[in-house]
Order: sequence, then C-alpha cells, then structure tokens
Amino acid sequence: MKFITLTLILALQLIALNPQLSEACACGCGIFDVGTNSMFATGQGGMAFFEYNFLDQNQNHSRSNTAPSGDNNDREIKTSFMKAGAQYMFNRAWGAQIEVPYWSRNFKTLDSDGVTIDSFDHAALGDIQLNGIYTGASDDMSTGFTFGLKLPTGDSTYANFDPDTEIGSGSTSLLLGIYHLGKITDDNLWNWFGQLNIQQPIISKPNYIPGNEMDLAYGVYYNGWTFKNGKKLAPIIELLASVRSADEGVQADSADSGFRRILVSPGLELDLSHFKVYADVAVPLYQYFNGNQLAAPIGYKLGTMIAF
Repeated sequence: MKFITLTLILALQLIALNPQLSEACACGCGIFDVGTNSMFATGQGGMAFFEYNFLDQNQNHSRSNTAPSGDNNDREIKTSFMKAGAQYMFNRAWGAQIEVPYWSRNFKTLDSDGVTIDSFDHAALGDIQLNGIYTGASDDMSTGFTFGLKLPTGDSTYANFDPDTEIGSGSTSLLLGIYHLGKITDDNLWNWFGQLNIQQPIISKPNYIPGNEMDLAYGVYYNGWTFKNGKKLAPIIELLASVRSADEGVQADSADSGFRRILVSPGLELDLSHFKVYADVAVPLYQYFNGNQLAAPIGYKLGTMIAF
C-alpha cells in the first residue's frame, strides 16, 4: 500500500506539471527503463549491463484504432536500441548509475511528390542518463528512489529525420523514479515488483520541446526453478503502462504526437549467480494515439548483467 500511495503521488505530480497529459512522440522508449528485475539494487556492490531492444513501428494508428497507411506520410520506423551501463551501490543506502545508449534507425516516409517512399538510415549515440539511487528507506533495500538527468548527448541534427524521429532529443530532462520489491509467498518463491519513472524536460531547444513521459511497470516472477550449482530460471509476467504528453514548439507535430499505452510482457530471467541473462516481449493490450502515428505490434528485449 505504501508503494501504491507513492506511485499515485508521483503520477499526480506529473499531471500537475503538464495538465494536457495524454499524448507523445514516435517511440516512447522510456518504457525500456522500467520492468527489468535484474537492475534493482539488493546489496552493496556494482553491476555492469548491456541491453538490446527492437521495435518495428509499421502500423498506422489513430486514437484507439488502426488507420489506413495513406493517412500518415511516415510508413515505417525500425529501430535497434542498444544501451550499456553500470550501477554501483556505495553502501546499503546510496548508489549511482549511468546508461549510455546507441540507436540504429531506418525511417521510411513519403516524399514530397506524394508517390515515392524515401528510406533513410542513421545510427548515433543517444541521450546519456545519469542517476542517483537511494535505498535507505527500508532495512532490506526493498524500496528505492532514483533521481537524475538525461543529457542532450544524442544526435538531434540529422537532416532526414523529423524532430520526433531524431535519435537525440536535443533537451535535458529531469528523471525521477521509485520502485518496490515485495514477497507474495513467505517461502520467497513468488515475488512482485513495481516501478514508476518520470521524464520531465527542463532545458530544450526553443523550436522543439519533447513531451513529458511517465512509465509504470508491475511484475510477478517465480523463483522455484532451480538447477545444479544454484542456477535459476525465473518466468516473469509484467504489466506495463506508458503515457507521454504532446510535443511543443514550432517544429513539433503536436497534433500527431502523444499516446497512452498498456502492454503485457512475458519473459524469462536466467540467474547464473554473478551473471544474468533476461529476455521478454511486449504486446499492446490498449493503445491511444493522437492524430496518426506509427506503432509496433510487438517489442523485443534481450539483456545481460554481471555483478562485481
């Protein structure tokens, strides 16, 4: 109940920051930063990680329905999202994390002649994230708070991409988050976690201001599949929610930006003591898009983590 209360408080704070909260840009990739069970700090020490996500946004959507492709000049956005990083807990209360993303994107859009479909490929460094972590609110480190910045390190000047398709946002964003880990059964076989992350742009280009984003995850996992030498395979099921506000500025396409999404994400995590591998897929249960936007029918995630 404490976690639910804190989650609602943070959600209400985001709504207060942007009263038009209901709409966002092309991918809403902040959803990749919630729901990864391996990343929650459970003790002093560090970890390094690498993660790969893939989206093929090839379906035009308007509001809560699919829409004719002819209603949208953009036809496909195919992206490989890669990120590497490290996290270190200096003690049982304080830690820090860095994430360095790199994206490779193919963008297909209708040419000005209204007939030809142009295809553009671009790969570049994304927006680096720096976060502090506080887990001192509970003796078992089951509740954590994160706070930091997303920096404008990504390329936001590629001429063939629209501002909401660029790999970099061109803005500095405030990052706030909270997570909680809990037991469902006393034998520790069934467990749950919840996480909320918020991105709020605080310094942006005057002609393009990306929308606020809120990403929420609730997951349940089973710890009972144990093999030789303590190796474990844990099935995980998550419910993900993502909300992002409309982009602003003279170069923004406010009418065709912003969404609300709910996804279900089944996955597996292989625990080899100090080394973990996790994978999942994310399938939309509900989507609402302003105007016409491209959506992906499924998302893929594969990651590794090593503790030190």
